[in-house]
Amino acid sequence: MPRTGRSRRESDEGSLCRKQNVNEEYQEAFRTKSFMDICSIAQGQLINAGITANTTTPSSSPSSSLPYNSLHLTEHLLEPQQETVTNVTQSLEMHHLLWEYFEASLEACHYCDTILEAIQRMRVSYKKITRVLKLSEFVLDCPDTDQTHKAIYRDLASFSRQKNPFSIISSSQFRDIHNAYARLLHRLKSEDRKIRRRGRFKRICKKVGGIGLIVLHSAILIGLLVFALHSLVGTVAAPCVVVGLVGLFRRRTKRVSGRSSTGFERQCEQLDVAAKGIYLLINDFDTMSRMVKRLEEEVDHRQAVADMCVQNGKCEILKQVLREFHDHESNFLDQLEELEEHIYLCFLTINRSRKLVLQEIMGKQ
Repeated sequence: MPRTGRSRRESDEGSLCRKQNVNEEYQEAFRTKSFMDICSIAQGQLINAGITANTTTPSSSPSSSLPYNSLHLTEHLLEPQQETVTNVTQSLEMHHLLWEYFEASLEACHYCDTILEAIQRMRVSYKKITRVLKLSEFVLDCPDTDQTHKAIYRDLASFSRQKNPFSIISSSQFRDIHNAYARLLHRLKSEDRKIRRRGRFKRICKKVGGIGLIVLHSAILIGLLVFALHSLVGTVAAPCVVVGLVGLFRRRTKRVSGRSSTGFERQCEQLDVAAKGIYLLINDFDTMSRMVKRLEEEVDHRQAVADMCVQNGKCEILKQVLREFHDHESNFLDQLEELEEHIYLCFLTINRSRKLVLQEIMGKQ
């Protein structure tokens, strides 16, 4: 029994250490130059775009495809760009699944910058609530503030009527994204295994052929030795013939081995790197879907509360609503920032994976 307790404590300590290591890696990613570069580029483009609260958000439904946003952040954040990949790989031999990987990672970036735009729209929309909270500090306890109360109700009504920015991607769309990337991951792994099996089969055939060739050479050598015993000329010619046959055998073996290593192994390495990139992408998007869903529900709740307050029109209800908004404001803004940082990390992961795959394609041709 003491051993069981000790092993349980060791397991708990091990899981805690792993969790701390993951958190350290997560925080370390925020301090990298690549992450800071992505943040600065994205923020600059968002500021230049000048998103306003009146900007219309494209409608979306579970059955419709995700519309690309008007900011085109992918053009500034994606590395290497899709045009670069196309130009580089036109003259190189590349498996068709690798091109599907590049297309999938490009599509993932479009989803990411669409959600980034939704975050900015939410921040612009939430400025009404921030203004209401500031006004409430001065007017709720004052009797002669009818005009200010009307302004507060007007802002609350405007906030409650606005479309939830995070509804731009539904839960069913996130499931479709997950399933599409999971299918691509399965195909990459399956093709990798198929190529490895094909390579092993050819190596076995080559070994069997080599054994047969050795047997054939041995038979020829024995014949030459027998001939040498009966002929002085054979004694002189036999070593030359044997040396020539052995040299030919070695050259053929090296040539076949070289073709195998630069063919099957190269494709397997490329597919393996692409599969790892898709695997990371699936995990990132699963996390993103949960964060977006949580924020969407939070915004829906706040809009419903604001609408209820406007419809009721009583000062006591207004005080309770504003108190709730004030108590949860910091947590809500933290969730927005957390989602934004996660999207930047997604861009960073996508860029690293694309560079690695392209390096595998270019470096081993």
